[in-house]
Amino acid sequence: MTDFRFIPVTPHPLLRPYIEKMCVFESGGRLPAADRKLIVPNANFKLTLTYRNGIVAGIGDKTFIQAENKLSLTGLIDSPVVLDSYEDVQTGTIIVEFNPLGAYRFFHLSFAEVKNQIIELTDLIGNYAEELQSQLAEVNSVMLKLQLLQNFLIKRLKKAAPDLIYDYCINRISASRGLISVAQLEKETGYSSRWLHVKFLEHMGTGPKNLSEIVRFKQFYQAYAAGINNQSLKEHIYHYYHDQSHFIRAFKRFTGSTPTDLQNSTNELATKHYTF
Repeated sequence: MTDFRFIPVTPHPLLRPYIEKMCVFESGGRLPAADRKLIVPNANFKLTLTYRNGIVAGIGDKTFIQAENKLSLTGLIDSPVVLDSYEDVQTGTIIVEFNPLGAYRFFHLSFAEVKNQIIELTDLIGNYAEELQSQLAEVNSVMLKLQLLQNFLIKRLKKAAPDLIYDYCINRISASRGLISVAQLEKETGYSSRWLHVKFLEHMGTGPKNLSEIVRFKQFYQAYAAGINNQSLKEHIYHYYHDQSHFIRAFKRFTGSTPTDLQNSTNELATKHYTF
């Protein structure tokens, strides 16, 4: 059975408010055949560098291949992802996960066009990414690669301007764990639901309602992945969902399975990704 692990990395203090997770993913080869190889949506955008081997990802009916020494940006994902190494050899990937406050500060692009997509960074920002890729390929140390990546992000952050209304809404969705309604956001901000939807499309590629649904499920799946007892899981369900059928629809949407089916299968990749 192939060993794999997520090694957490602490982001630079200037980046920390906008990065939820940073890690190095290492694998001795392709993931075990019995594993679902599932990545469950968590509302984060991902910048990845495959410095050893490559990665294959399936999102819906599309397959994305990230080649060795390439930088890619993954837009907002709202469906399950199946992930594996490109070849059955040692794999190394640096992963930077931006929280919903972060991505628009670093990348000025149409986020609706990258939703549920994995796109090479050179196709999005051109020469800046090409220069960075070359620098990253020239250094062997993973620590140096992390330093180069963070220096690149800090430079881009210094040019960013915050969007205070959008940031306020993101913080309210996060604080409510996805339970706040769009009507409440309208009331608190003084802006219409249509205006807020356009603002979210601009900075995230999806509307506030969809983001809230992902954040709500994230609360449950974090508890599920951490292995809490069944009684506590049931309490999580009825705190975040109207009834069991409402919960099962969300579970199928974000994992591709029923709770029973997933519980009876091996899903170590998703568990480790959610709990590192």
